[in-house]
Amino acid sequence: MVAADGEFFKRLERQQAPEYLWIGCADSRVPANEIVGLAPGELFVHRNVANLAPPQDANYLSVLQFAVEVLKVKHIIVVGHYGCGGVRAAVDGKRRGLVDHWLHPIRELFHEHREELDAIADAHARLDRLCELNVIKQVNNVASDVFVQEAWARGQDLHVHGWVYSLANGLVTDLEVRTAGLTTFTD
Repeated sequence: MVAADGEFFKRLERQQAPEYLWIGCADSRVPANEIVGLAPGELFVHRNVANLAPPQDANYLSVLQFAVEVLKVKHIIVVGHYGCGGVRAAVDGKRRGLVDHWLHPIRELFHEHREELDAIADAHARLDRLCELNVIKQVNNVASDVFVQEAWARGQDLHVHGWVYSLANGLVTDLEVRTAGLTTFTD
């Protein structure tokens, strides 16, 4: 980095002012900064198994509050990925211990959309659709959170987006589930 830009670390050390919060999967094949082409310091990142944004998780809520209230990010991007092992593990019927509790919201989502998912014959396509449904659910969780709702009530410029990344080709699909204002969310 220093060979390409001698001042890089000096600038990085002085400030953190990202416009984006990335909420994504902890999968090592899904590198947030590289996917969006942003340098260190330009993307605030929260990662966990299966890119969940559960309203009872203090770690996620702390990141969300800091990003919205302190950093004043303008975009929150929930990013899932096709072929997610966490999504697959949530519904494959195997028990793995503690992670089963973490993945419970995905099992609930699977049962909620069982008819739609059962209509998809191809197992990979079915899991891909569950990955998309999970992103949509997590976007709703983010957008309905009190920190986000209060930011919108203050008039803060804040948008929430839902994307899915493809491990097969490196492309991002925008699920068109964005929101940028006070909304009533129903499940």
